Parts: sequence; C-alpha cells; structure tokens
Amino acid sequence: MTSPTTPAAAPEPPATDATTATDDRRRWFALAIVMTAAFMDLVDVTIVNVALPTIQHDEGATTGQIQWITAGYALAFAALLITGGRLGDIFGRKRLFLLGITGFTVASALCGFAANPEMLVASRILQGGMAALMVPQVLSIVHATFPAHERGKVFGLFGAIVGLGAVTGPLLGALLTEWNIFGLEWRPIFLINLPVGVAALILGSRVITESKAPKALKLDLVGVVLVTLAMLALVYPLTQGRENGWPVWGYVMMASSVVIGGVLIAYEKAKIRRDGSPLIELSLFKVKSFAAGIAVQTVFGITMGIFFLTWTLYMQLGLGWSALRAGVTGVPFSIAVSVAAGISVQKLVPRFGRKVLQAGALTMAAGVLIYVWESGHYGLGIASWQMALPLVVMGLGMGLIVAPLTDAVLSEVPREHAGSASGLINTVMQMGNALGLSLVSVIFFNVVEDHAKQGAGSAAFIDGFHSSLLWAAGILVGIFLLMFALPRKASEGPGETAADAPRDERQPELV
Repeated sequence: MTSPTTPAAAPEPPATDATTATDDRRRWFALAIVMTAAFMDLVDVTIVNVALPTIQHDEGATTGQIQWITAGYALAFAALLITGGRLGDIFGRKRLFLLGITGFTVASALCGFAANPEMLVASRILQGGMAALMVPQVLSIVHATFPAHERGKVFGLFGAIVGLGAVTGPLLGALLTEWNIFGLEWRPIFLINLPVGVAALILGSRVITESKAPKALKLDLVGVVLVTLAMLALVYPLTQGRENGWPVWGYVMMASSVVIGGVLIAYEKAKIRRDGSPLIELSLFKVKSFAAGIAVQTVFGITMGIFFLTWTLYMQLGLGWSALRAGVTGVPFSIAVSVAAGISVQKLVPRFGRKVLQAGALTMAAGVLIYVWESGHYGLGIASWQMALPLVVMGLGMGLIVAPLTDAVLSEVPREHAGSASGLINTVMQMGNALGLSLVSVIFFNVVEDHAKQGAGSAAFIDGFHSSLLWAAGILVGIFLLMFALPRKASEGPGETAADAPRDERQPELV
C-alpha cells in the first residue's frame, strides 16, 4: 500500500474561530467512527472462538466447518488486505471505508441469521473480505485528518483500543452466548455489529473527509487470485482431509500450492517490469531482516491459530466448562499481553533491541510448557486459577513480541517501500493464522479422535491439547532462532529506512 497523503487543495480564506472549532469537532468525531470500526474488527476475530463449541453443538457443524468459521475470515482478510488499501488510495479512503463497513454489517447479519453451518462459513468469508476493505482505510483517514504533531496522541488511543479489544472480545462473546438473548443462543455475537455498523455508516458519511493518494499503485487482481489459490490449495486439504479419509486429491492440492506459488513469483516479476505495481514487492526479500521477519510473522500466526482454537475446545468440550467460565479464564492472558506490550516498546526495546523479542519467544514457550505440565498433572479437575500462571507467562511473552516486531522487521527496509512492506507483514500474519487453524485438524482432532476410540472420553481432549501445545512450543523455539536474523537494534541499517518513517506512513498496526 502506498503511504497515505492528503491531496493538494486550493488556498482557502482564513478560518474563523467558529469554523476551526467545528472542523476540530468533526475530525474527532471522524476518529471515533473509524476507531469504532477498527474495534469491531478486532473484537470480531476473538469473539467467535469462545462460541464455537456452542455453534458446533447447536448447528451440528463438523470439525472442518468449525475451523472454516475462523480460518475463512482470516484467509479472506489476508487475501484482500493490500488490495483494499490500494482501492482506498485510488477511489477514496472515505468511499472504501463506508463500502467496507456496509459490507461488514451485512455480512454480520448473514452470520447471525445463518440457516446452517455452510451459510455461516460463507458469511464469515464475506465478512473477512469486507474487513479488508474497511480496516486499511483507518490510518489513512487519520493521516488525512490530523496534522503530524497530533498523530502520536491518536496512535496512543489506537493502542488502547487494541488492548481493550483483546480483553473485551472473549468476555463479550462468552456473555452474549451465555445470556441466550431472545433465545438466539450464539447469534448475538454477530448481530451486535448491526447497530454499531449502521451508526458508523450514517455518521461516517457526514463527518469523514474524503482523501485519495496523488499517485496510487495500480491494482494487481491476478496477484490476489494467485495468492488466494495458493493458500486454498494448502489450507483446504489440511482442514478437510481428516474428515474425507485423507484422499489422494488432498495431497495433489497441497503439492499444487507450491506450483501456484512459483507462478505467482514469475507473474509478480513481470508485473514489476510492466508497471511497477505488484501485489508483492519481491525486492523486499533481498533485505535479510525483512525476509526473516516475514518468516517470524508467518509462523507466529500459525502458533496463534493453533493455540486459541484448541484452547477453547479443550476448556469447553474437554473440561465441560461454560462459555463464560472459559472467557473469564482468559482475562489474565489478555491483561498480561497489554502490560508487556506497553513496557516492551517504551522501556525495553530501545535499550535491549531484538533480545526483547527473543526473550518473548522463550517466555511464551516456557508458558506453553507449564501449561502442558499443569493440564497433565491436574487432568479434568484443573481449575481456572491454576491456569492463570501459564497464561500470564504466555501473555507476557506475546506482549514482548507483538508490539515491537513490526518496527524490527521494517528497520532495514527502504522508506519508499514502507507501505508495501507493512501491508505484506500483516498479510502474512493473517495467512499464518489461517494455516494454523487448518493444522488443528491434524494435530488436535486427529489425536482426539484416535484417543476417543480407545475409550479416553473427555480425557482425549487433554491429549489433543497436549499435542497442540507441544507443536506451539516447538514453533516458538523456531521463532527464537529466526529472530537472530533481525537487526540487534531497530536503528541499525544504512540510510533512511521504513522504521524511520512516521508511524502513519508505515501503517503496521492496522494493515
């Protein structure tokens, strides 16, 4: 995505104090609206997990469909993320924001009124695609609306929104599911978006200022199709293979994903020569720290996809806990992430550099291993308070990684590629998440099914959770090793880099 810039405007007469006050109110209203939309997306990612066991029970969804409810959203979001930003640059950020929030609201209604699991999966894919149109516009609108000296305050507000979303999503999902409002059971977790979306649409059309990029990159729709096909060819057989008895076509599809990836690289090289606006800026991968950072983002996304889904299923299906108890159990984790993220950026990373991120990976791995021991030691009798220790340790480790990782990855990227690099970083994170969710079929459900056949009963979910945790721990050790390729300090690297650019030009938080 190109860096958002405000188009040149004709000189205007000096504004009166009353006009300035009105404009000031409008831009803060606009900020509230776009931040609300960002909050909707953040919450919608986490609110669903805690309701999945209820959805599976009420709708008779298969394990594959349960995975697609989350993976479909992540895959659609990732595939269209960079394109959504470019569409805003070309046709107007306000226009794309309003289109995205309209589609997101409609998709939420379709999810809430889904007649069967197939409709719910399709609606979630649509919801992810609409989020990809809406979310990239948020920081672009901020850039066009606020002067440079005020943006630090705005980004601080967004950081608070992220922390609030991390805590609110699981709790809100649990409460809405438990309350069974009007007998709708799990459906209010989606329907709650309707009044918020309608209000944001009406108010946003009135107070958000339109802006476009003076010179935006062209669309690369062929690149989007190839990326989507490559991911589907890998994710679909991993997700559905177990239910279909691992047929030959599944292995053929996974092999074809490599071929499609090769075609994608060849096409992107040709696109660079033709008009200089590829979906993926391949030259970025010549920067060692960026290539390593992309690998870190991808495998970190895989870890998160594996853990959060299996953790929810373990607590509710294995331990028999209610959605509310499961949601409350995760609060220490969310708080620990928020606390560690703030400390890492403000205090630790400026002094210790990449060692902070590596400490985060090892801390997370330690928390995972503590969880393995506790879940095995206490078995089906484990209590929420006993989970607090591993969850806090894991949360602290995650906070040390997620907040400073983007700056570390961008530290040696040339400034002119800041937008493309930031978009790609967040795209691969979402793709990793989708891949992790698909792997749940192999490393969790396979184990649960095998042990259930041996008469393990609910204890089979403990065994499946153990398998998932061990995978997560191994991946985190791999992340620790990959981080050696990151620069020791974010300021390293010759010349002016993307990490030196103003944060609004980089757009790492949202795109």
